[in-house]
Amino acid sequence: MESLFLLDASGFIYRSYFAIQGMSSRQGEATNALYGFIRSFFKLQHEFQFKHCCAIFDGEHSKQARTKLYSAYKAHREVTPPDLIMQMLEAEQFCHLMGIPTLALKGVEADDSIASVVEWGKHHAKKIFICTQDKDMAQLVDDKVNLLNQHKENLIIDPKKVEEIWGVRPDQIGDYLAIIGDSSDNIPGISGFGPKTAVQLLKQYGTLEKILAHAHEIGGKKEETLIQQKEDAFLWRKLVGLIYDLDIPKETEFYQLKNPNWEKVGAFFKEKDFVSLLKMVPHAEVKSTTKYHIIKTENELEELLKKLENKKSICVDTETTAEHPLRADLVGVGLGADVEDVYYVPVNGEIPKEKILRSLKSLFESPHHSFYGHNIKYDYHILLNEQITIKHIDFDTILASYILHAHQRRHSLDELTLEYFGKKKIATTDLIGTGKKQITMAQVPIDRVGQYCCEDVEYTLKLKILLEKELKSRGLESLFYDIELPLIPVLATIERNGMYVDVPFLHTLSGEVAHEIAKLEKEIFHLAGHEFNLNSPKQLSEVLYNELQIPSAKKGKMATSTSADILESLVAAHPICKKILEYRSFEKLRSTYIDTLPSEVNPKTGRIHCQFSQSTAATGRLSCQDPNLQNIPVRTPLGQKIRHAFCPQNPDWKYLSFDYSQIELRLLAHFTEDEGLLSAFEQGVDIHTYTASQLFGVTMDKVTDEMRRKAKVVNFGIVYGQQAFGLSQELLISMKDAADFIDAYYKRYPRVKNFVEHVKHLARQTGKAVTMTGRERLIPEINSTNQTLRAQAERLAINTPLQGTAADLIKIAMLRVDEWMRHEKIQTKMIMQIHDELLFEAPQDEISLLEKKIPYFMENIFELKVPLIVQISVGKNWQEC
Repeated sequence: MESLFLLDASGFIYRSYFAIQGMSSRQGEATNALYGFIRSFFKLQHEFQFKHCCAIFDGEHSKQARTKLYSAYKAHREVTPPDLIMQMLEAEQFCHLMGIPTLALKGVEADDSIASVVEWGKHHAKKIFICTQDKDMAQLVDDKVNLLNQHKENLIIDPKKVEEIWGVRPDQIGDYLAIIGDSSDNIPGISGFGPKTAVQLLKQYGTLEKILAHAHEIGGKKEETLIQQKEDAFLWRKLVGLIYDLDIPKETEFYQLKNPNWEKVGAFFKEKDFVSLLKMVPHAEVKSTTKYHIIKTENELEELLKKLENKKSICVDTETTAEHPLRADLVGVGLGADVEDVYYVPVNGEIPKEKILRSLKSLFESPHHSFYGHNIKYDYHILLNEQITIKHIDFDTILASYILHAHQRRHSLDELTLEYFGKKKIATTDLIGTGKKQITMAQVPIDRVGQYCCEDVEYTLKLKILLEKELKSRGLESLFYDIELPLIPVLATIERNGMYVDVPFLHTLSGEVAHEIAKLEKEIFHLAGHEFNLNSPKQLSEVLYNELQIPSAKKGKMATSTSADILESLVAAHPICKKILEYRSFEKLRSTYIDTLPSEVNPKTGRIHCQFSQSTAATGRLSCQDPNLQNIPVRTPLGQKIRHAFCPQNPDWKYLSFDYSQIELRLLAHFTEDEGLLSAFEQGVDIHTYTASQLFGVTMDKVTDEMRRKAKVVNFGIVYGQQAFGLSQELLISMKDAADFIDAYYKRYPRVKNFVEHVKHLARQTGKAVTMTGRERLIPEINSTNQTLRAQAERLAINTPLQGTAADLIKIAMLRVDEWMRHEKIQTKMIMQIHDELLFEAPQDEISLLEKKIPYFMENIFELKVPLIVQISVGKNWQEC
């Protein structure tokens, strides 16, 4: 064997289980650990192209050999979750299908099996790589045996690297671990002996035996400890040691990769919903009877238009030079009305572009035709760039897929084609490349672009046929045809309107923020006592927990975390924590918005044109990207200053904001019919003050700001399905106090608790949560054996009817407002949607009309048991709104 790769399969799977959260199949089974293991294997194989390997697992009852020596061995570990055990078995199944040799010896831990294979393999392989993150394995390293840490960019650890990392030679690692202990295995080590002492003693004496034999030379308290704990130290050495003579397969053929059963691997990936992994599977060429035609002459173009004359519904797909539609140039148009024939019309071929556009304009603007595509809003924009308006849109396959499976994120044409038809489409990168050598579609030969575009049209045609049936069978046609589809041109208009931004103001602000950041850096370095890389979690962790000795708010792996929630909990412990949070806030806003927004300005319009996605958020909310202007903070002074930069392009115009007041809490009152909530909203009192008075047993005039803040957190916590743990983190209180808060809330609003239990029960029965408009969010994890997945699913079951209905409400409002604005032919532009808020840019003489009409449309969509209230703000810029 040239090289032998040994995979610490149990280690891979165990780490993936905790590293990848919230991943499940459509049946609700946890798949996170399995997915992580498979991805790691494919990555490893791709990068090293090995022919011999073995995935080594812990055997059944693997701990028993060491628990006989020390009953507390790994005793601190919780019982292995059932869904992790299941994924271990499924990982072995995957290996079998892939032809990967596996080894799992009964009563033996993977470490010992690996050690025994290494001992045999040294005589049969030129090089052995142990793929693991387990430091125990460093004992095996020598000139022929290396560790390979995939999670550190394939870090190869040879004898020199072992000494560099741990300070001792590979043959000393067992002694080193015996001295310092191993918390992951519940091995205490010698009391008071840390890594530095262990390294120092091993460098001086060489082995644990010699250290113990020369304890009298060490002297002091350490001498006493070494003498007292001598027997324990030898026990720890046995526990961390490895077994080298197990009965393992000793034929090189056993370790050779076999040919995968790709058909069964593909079926396995489909069963687990690993659509992204399906791309790794070589697919048999899917036979297609569809004929592809590339239009190269004017006669062919005229014939095509005649063929399409009698076709009512036509599929369209555009090829362009850029992803952002308002920065893209048209390269060609794909068209098809049935699966027999599809066509590609290049605009960079021999037919004059003007002739093509004139012909296409008459087709797209005809009242007798309707069009559909995959993410047709993009094509709508591209054609508008050429002064062509798609008169009528009748379908969109990306939206249909999203409405049917909103809980999934896989709605690209490539993924759906693979999932529904087993067809691996031509990848865009195959045509234009990647990185610095990337070209545009305009530079790709027309025949290749034509093949690519026709393929897109063919599978969009085929998808429409299937998805139409699914929408009908699921009763989702009204949501699709009455809300989502009509919203496409409305969103396109908002995107094309864009928002003007005062670039000089941002440049000035950038200088001010840079000065503030530099000031914060100095203050932090002063508190730390020296300079360090503030953006390095490792260096920051060293400063906080080792140098400043700030007591950690977490245990285990999270003990040295520098995440925002951890630092917030430590603000009272040391002033440096607050400064770091301030630094991060400034730095994030500077890099994300202040210094970036000027480059987002379209040179042709002088405005920023973000894009809204209808197929991203599972609740039905619109998401904003390129850039995401919905996420500019509204409550921080710097966030407000950034919003100040957004203003009407015409200085005589104003911004108008129309914002639903506490929409989700009003919907909660409507759904629950709780008398307390209904009464509060009917009286028009501040709901958070009212809730505070109920929770704390005081009159509303006696409610303090702190009481109201806590009540607000509880109110919204209920809406988001928050439990005691989440509330305790939010309010920085104990779990018991948080649980008491929730109990007190439910006592004051008893029907809210009934609602919460009812929606969870309904979700368990039906596997989904539903909004007032019938929008569905499938929640298969609601009956999962994985407690984390199940708890998350319950939160979604509570939140979806509320947030999803709010999302539907504002979408319907946008449709009605847009229709009225078009009918009245007013100049005002709708320029932004921020979840429950609509933002407009308006001339002064239309403001009073807008203030009257828009709230009317927004407040009268559904008849609720509480009034819907819209708050109106007017300002010279976004900050003033």
